[in-house]
Amino acid sequence: MNNTAYIGLGSNMGDREHYLRQAVAMLSRHHGVTVSKVSSIYETDPVGYEDQDQFLNMAVEVKTSLSPFELLDVTQSIEAELGRTREIRWGPRTADLDILLYNRENIETERLIVPHPRMYERLFVLAPLKEICPQADHITISAETNQEGVRVWKQKSGVGEFVHSES
Repeated sequence: MNNTAYIGLGSNMGDREHYLRQAVAMLSRHHGVTVSKVSSIYETDPVGYEDQDQFLNMAVEVKTSLSPFELLDVTQSIEAELGRTREIRWGPRTADLDILLYNRENIETERLIVPHPRMYERLFVLAPLKEICPQADHITISAETNQEGVRVWKQKSGVGEFVHSES
């Protein structure tokens, strides 16, 4: 488990907190992933496609033996298992898992871009990331970052609360 990655999670359908907890628990059950930190949960207004319910967002730090592309496969399989469909760009979703950072690597392929290409524009990504990522100290919230509609919904708790979520 010699790689460190940060994953942003979001949900705005059904029992949003349940989907976040399930996603974190599913990540932690993967043999190549250890969830080491979890952020607070934030309630956020939708961005892009706005005719939808509010999101719950959070971030997790994982230690992993997986390559970035293997980790992407894991996150996408978790999204699918939790019923994610991709009908409307930035539309409603049960679960969204985005690799924000992977070590200090810059990756740009058709399948994966790291650091996540739009994370610096979105407070709903930056706020939870800054809570758990020591290297995020250099990330500043600029005037161009949409700072509207992001509120702490549930304060950070221990990793165990998420890792041991019921299936």
